[in-house]
Order: sequence, then C-alpha cells, then structure tokens
Amino acid sequence: MTGHVAALYRHPVKGFTPERLGHADLAAGGPFPCDRLFAVENGPSGFDPAAPAWISKQKFAVLAAIPQVAKARTAYDEASGVLTATAEGLPPFSGALAEPPVREAFTAWLAQVIGPQDLRGPLRVVDAPGHRFMDHPKGDVSIVNLASVRDLESKIGRPVDPLRFRANVYVEGWPAWAENDWMGRELMLGFARAQVFQPIVRCAATHVDPATAECDMDVAKALFDNYGHMKLGVYVHVTASGRVSTGDAVTAPTLEPAA
Repeated sequence: MTGHVAALYRHPVKGFTPERLGHADLAAGGPFPCDRLFAVENGPSGFDPAAPAWISKQKFAVLAAIPQVAKARTAYDEASGVLTATAEGLPPFSGALAEPPVREAFTAWLAQVIGPQDLRGPLRVVDAPGHRFMDHPKGDVSIVNLASVRDLESKIGRPVDPLRFRANVYVEGWPAWAENDWMGRELMLGFARAQVFQPIVRCAATHVDPATAECDMDVAKALFDNYGHMKLGVYVHVTASGRVSTGDAVTAPTLEPAA
C-alpha cells in the first residue's frame, strides 16, 4: 500500500507558525530538521540548557494553553538564525535568536500579542544544542494521514484544517485510520526508512483555528465521540537516512511488528 507526501512542514519555534518545505533530509535516529529548536517559557519551566530534558508543553507559550500564540506569524531563516514575526497592530519583529538582547526584544514583542491575562511569569526563549521541544520525549517525526482528517470532517460536518495537527509530514493515499494499527512496523518515507512508534493523542492545541487564532472546535472530543479514542497521526523514528520530498512515495508497512 503506497501513498505520497502531500506536504512537509517544520516548526522552528514550538507552538508557532508551521513553515512549508519542498524537501527534508532525514537522519537515522534524529528528529525532523529544524523542528522545535526553540521554545518560549511562560514563567519558569525548570528547563536547564546545560542538562536539557523533556518538559511538558504546558510550561511553554503554546496553542494548547494560549490560543493567541497563533496571532503571531513567524518565519525562521536557518542560515542566518534570524526570526521574523508579524502580528496585527504591532510593528514587525526581526532579529537573530542566538543573541540574548534579541531574545529579550522578541519576548517583549510577544507579550503584547499574548496579553497579560495568560502570562504566568516572564517569557523567555530557551534552547540547547541537540535538544528538541517535542510534545512526546520520543516523538521524533510526526505524520498525519489526510484521509483520516477527511473522515473526521465527514463525521462532524465541517472542515478541519490539517494544520491544526502540526505534523511534519502529511500523506495522501492511505486508507483512513490504517496508521493506528502500525505500531512497531517500518515504512519507506521518500528515500528514508522509518519505524512507526505510536499514534499521537490529541490535545487542546487542535481546538485552535491556525488561521484565526480562535478556539472554535473541540477536536479531541470529536475524535472520542466518533471513534472512541483521541488519536490522529503517528510518531515515527527514522531508521535509515534519506531525503523526503513533496510527491515522494510513502509505502505503508509490510513487516511484522517488532518483537
């Protein structure tokens, strides 16, 4: 069973604007390139750059806790390290996030977007070499089956923007919900190989319309009411390096589950 890559996205700053790519070079044992490199603390999170460890997304400025985050439109230039950001009613922001004064300027700008009602303390940009701020400590690369999204749409009778699910890879051509039975199995992802880790349990971040920043749909409840679970998409681990591009084949698992 073979589908194809419909779209690829990275999210350089956790919780902020997805950036569409034409291709990505996946490395065995590694995360999706330039994905969740930075996060913005909403008050002290306990994150230690000298000893980075997984921390719940609730400690950061993310859609699950603060829908207004979607009002900020960000773009990250990987070569220069410059982040640009815009929001209605505010002057645009631009600066290199490696520089502490720029980080402070960005969080001051962002505080105006979020508003005081959702600030639990000072905002602070955090990162650490090699660390990624994933929702799951082993969630290296995320894949969403667009047929599953369309099936959900048919059940609730309204459109569901796939970008609500903030995946790295969006696939066309697989049967709806087939991916939920693929734990431990391998697939070809363009010229890379990956092993399915587990389905992704969805949270309140999916309730936010990424275009309007309005919390307008209880996606988690819709999933549970219609399917008896809150899963949409899967995490995979890259087992053999290779490039994946828009339009590439994504071959569904053929191997037996790992023992």
